[in-house]
Amino acid sequence: MSAPNGINGIETVIYGVEDMATCTRYFDDFGLPLVEASDAEALFELRQGNSVILRPLADTVTAGQKLVGIGVQKVIWGVPDQKHFDRAVKRLRTGTDVTIDDSGTAHFIDCDGIAMGLRIWNRVTVMGAPEPMNSYDNVNRLNSQRKWLLKACPKTIEHIVYQVPDPDASWAWYQKYLDFRLSDIQQGFGIFARAPGCTEHHSIYWLKASLPFPGFDNEVRFNHVNYAVEDFEEAMVGANYMERRGWPKSIWGLGRHRIASSIFLYLPCPAGGEAEYGADSDHMDDSWVPRVWNASFGTMTFMHNIQPWIFDEAPWEVSYLEGATPARKPKDP
Repeated sequence: MSAPNGINGIETVIYGVEDMATCTRYFDDFGLPLVEASDAEALFELRQGNSVILRPLADTVTAGQKLVGIGVQKVIWGVPDQKHFDRAVKRLRTGTDVTIDDSGTAHFIDCDGIAMGLRIWNRVTVMGAPEPMNSYDNVNRLNSQRKWLLKACPKTIEHIVYQVPDPDASWAWYQKYLDFRLSDIQQGFGIFARAPGCTEHHSIYWLKASLPFPGFDNEVRFNHVNYAVEDFEEAMVGANYMERRGWPKSIWGLGRHRIASSIFLYLPCPAGGEAEYGADSDHMDDSWVPRVWNASFGTMTFMHNIQPWIFDEAPWEVSYLEGATPARKPKDP
C-alpha cells in the first residue's frame, strides 16, 4: 500500500531529562538499541532509522517554547527528499518562523509552543514475522512452537502525544501548515492526526490539557511516545523484563484500544510521561473517513486494570464525522 508523499514519520525525538544515567538505563532495558552514551548525551537508533536522543533538560530548551516539564522537548519529522523538504518549509513559513541549520535541518515552533524540526529521512522498511495463531479447526502452526523472547526490541516510533489546551486549534494548524490528515476524534478528549506520508493510524495525538486526571493542569506537557513492537506477546515480555529490572509497573496494564484497534502497554518513564509498547495498529490511506468516538468507548475493548473513570460499560457510540469526506478524493479510473 503506497502512501502520499510528504512528512513520512518521526525521524528523531529529543528528550530533556533530569537524570541522564537513570534514563539511559531505562531505555536500554526497555529495548531501544543504545549506540553511545555520556553525561551530555545518549543516542539510541531503531531499526526503522529513528533516533532517540537524551540530553540534560537545560540543554534542550528552545527559546520561546511553552512546553512545561521533562520529556520530549523536540520532534524532528522526516521528509523523503529535497523536493518535499523545500515544499514543506515554504508552506511552514506562511505560518511560523523557520530556520535551517548547517546540517540542513529546519527548526520551528508550532502553535502550542512545542519545538519541532524537519529533516530529509530515508525511512527504512522494517520486516516483521508475527507468529501464526491456532484456533478451533484452524491450525496455522503444526509441530512448531511459538518463538521465545527474552525482552522487547521496538523497531519503530509510531506516534507522539502532547497535552495541549485546544486540540481543535492544534489540528487546524497542522492541517494548514504541515498537510496532516484527520484520523479520528475522541469526544472531549482529543484529536488523532496522521502525517501525509504515513499509513499508521496516527502520528500525533493532542490530548485536552484540562482533563480531570493527574498530571493535567492546562499546561502544554509531553505525554508519551509509542514504540512499536511486533505483537502483544512482545509487549508483555517487555513489561515483565522491565519489572524484573526494578522499573514501575503499568497502571493500566495490557489492553487494546478501539480507536486505532491497537495493543497498548504504557510504562511510567523517568525521562517524562510514559513509554508505550504498541502493536497491531490500524493503517489507512487517504480514502479513510474520520470517525467521532465516545471517549470511554473508544479508549478500550479491554484493559488489564480497568480505571475508575471507565469502570462502567461505555455506550457503543461511534459515527462518521458529519460532513466528512476522505482527505483526498480518489481519482476517477
